[in-house]
Amino acid sequence: MPTYTRLPAFDADWKALSPADRERFRVAIAAFVEDIGAAHGFLPGLRVKGVRGRRGVFEMTWAPDGRATFSYGSSLREGEPHIIWRRIGTHSVFARP
Repeated sequence: MPTYTRLPAFDADWKALSPADRERFRVAIAAFVEDIGAAHGFLPGLRVKGVRGRRGVFEMTWAPDGRATFSYGSSLREGEPHIIWRRIGTHSVFARP
């Protein structure tokens, strides 16, 4: 099971999400957690990929216009990835991912 932290920008973005969008993200996170340790990598539905021009920053899709950005941090538990959640919202998060 990966560990995670949230940046203050993520927390502020989270508060601005509607309850329905928060639930959509929670559903996507279940798939994200399942896929992060899988040999096949992330399934196409999450559309996990690098953010153009931002080395080490990745995005995932959690709704038609829902995006979350993250990076990998130093592992807190041996063999488990550590995720740093950076931003969440619409495509607008790419202005400052």
